[in-house]
Amino acid sequence: MKTYRVGGCVRDKLLKQPIKDRDWVVVGASPAEMLQQGFKPVGKDFPVFLHPKTKEEYALARTERKTAPGYTGFEFHATPEVTLEEDLQRRDLTINAIAESDNGDIIDPYHGQQDIKARLLRHVSPAFAEDPVRILRVARFAARFAELGFTIAEDTMALMQNMVEQGEVDALVPERVWTEMQKALSEEAPARFIEVLRDCGALQKLLPEIDCLFGVPQPEKYHPEIDTGIHVLLVLQQAARLTDDPRIRFAALVHDLGKGITPKAELPQHIEHEARGVPLVKAMCQRLRVPNDYRELAVLVTRYHLYPHLAHELRPETKLKLFESLDAFRRPERFEQFLLACEADSRGRPGYEDRTLEKPDILRRALAAAQGINAATLVQQGLSGPEIGRQLRQQRLAAIRRCV
Repeated sequence: MKTYRVGGCVRDKLLKQPIKDRDWVVVGASPAEMLQQGFKPVGKDFPVFLHPKTKEEYALARTERKTAPGYTGFEFHATPEVTLEEDLQRRDLTINAIAESDNGDIIDPYHGQQDIKARLLRHVSPAFAEDPVRILRVARFAARFAELGFTIAEDTMALMQNMVEQGEVDALVPERVWTEMQKALSEEAPARFIEVLRDCGALQKLLPEIDCLFGVPQPEKYHPEIDTGIHVLLVLQQAARLTDDPRIRFAALVHDLGKGITPKAELPQHIEHEARGVPLVKAMCQRLRVPNDYRELAVLVTRYHLYPHLAHELRPETKLKLFESLDAFRRPERFEQFLLACEADSRGRPGYEDRTLEKPDILRRALAAAQGINAATLVQQGLSGPEIGRQLRQQRLAAIRRCV
């Protein structure tokens, strides 16, 4: 029985990146032997155990065989006879197919170290094509390591394109797509995730609402990049610069979905694209099983993202309506999330990347003024019932007017 560190922890050590989790593979052991040594079983599909002290995961070396279409159609084989090289061969990328022994020796049968030096994401074997989730994982790793200069090997991209053409991605369930997408939104360069999916043809299948934005023109006066799809990627890049919050990044990604269904006769204008985009965002979130906090912010940003750009023109009544829609009095943190997404929208244009959006301060001052009026004060004044709500709104509106 031998144990080896494998996968991400070895890769990140070689890349001199922070190591978050350590995974182990066990060669030459049976499930019974693992139980005898105090390991706790946790794997459902194949034998995975938790170390009795460190609680780190130890998986028995295994091979796998494709038995049905999609990413769930696999049969796993884990016995003491399975070698380390056989276990590593089933992994997705060469940089993830490296192991390290207890004494620090590196076992690298598929040249992962060479690809780390070359900054290449390359598949280990043709078996890569059997699991469509790997397309999402490659896109996510491209987003994670973009800042380090990693690119996708040509033969790997060609394989991914062929997988899409063969319909493999059609078997992906929405929850799995969202799981990988959510992780990608937290990576260094989330826009790269979208670019890779588009390059291999998977974006049209998985996120058609985003894919259809490419090639849709916008007025050059306001959008030097012209192409709506390019604008959305630039906005996502700026959101990643401004915040680590994946909810804000998601809202930035989907804020212009309404432009994808603008009547051709109106192009390059996009009148009422905010309102048209709301049902598209809701439908996309429902299909992907997106969590409520992501969905709520995305809908609000889609509906109101022009307001901060026009803050100096908004009537006091419109500002109050915006604050109420955002639930800003009870949730001021979401108001700031909204403003950050809108700032990313403003910066997501060539030449605007480093310009601070000043107009949102008008909204901040108006909100601060309105926050000075609260229901408790009105109750102390002897008001009750519906009159509290009416007075609260009237006084907040008056405070916003005075602020202007």
